[in-house]
Amino acid sequence: MMKINQHFENAALANNPTQPAAGKAGSGTTPAATPSPVPTGGVALTVSTMARSLGAASRDQAAVDMSKVNAMRAAIAQGSFVVNPEAIADQLLVNAQEMLKSSRH
Repeated sequence: MMKINQHFENAALANNPTQPAAGKAGSGTTPAATPSPVPTGGVALTVSTMARSLGAASRDQAAVDMSKVNAMRAAIAQGSFVVNPEAIADQLLVNAQEMLKSSRH
C-alpha cells in the first residue's frame, strides 16, 4: 500500500547526503562522490553516491498508481465503490505509530 508521505520521505533522503563536504577533515577515506561544479560566488557541494541512488530511485518510482486511480474513479461513477472503514482505520493507526516513532528519534 502506498503511503501518502512516502514520496516526500524519499525526496528528503535524496537531498541529505551523508558524506562530509569537500575540504573538511574526514576519516581519511576517499569520498565515493564527485564534487558538483561550483557556480560563481557559490559553495562547493559533494553529493554522496547513496544520495544520488536514492534520488534516482525516487524519480523512477511513480508517485501515484494511475491504474488504481482510474479503477476507483470508474467504481465511484458506477456506484459500486465500497469503503472499507476497518482498513482505513488500521492504516491510520499504523501511520500514526510510524510518525510517533520517527519524531522520538
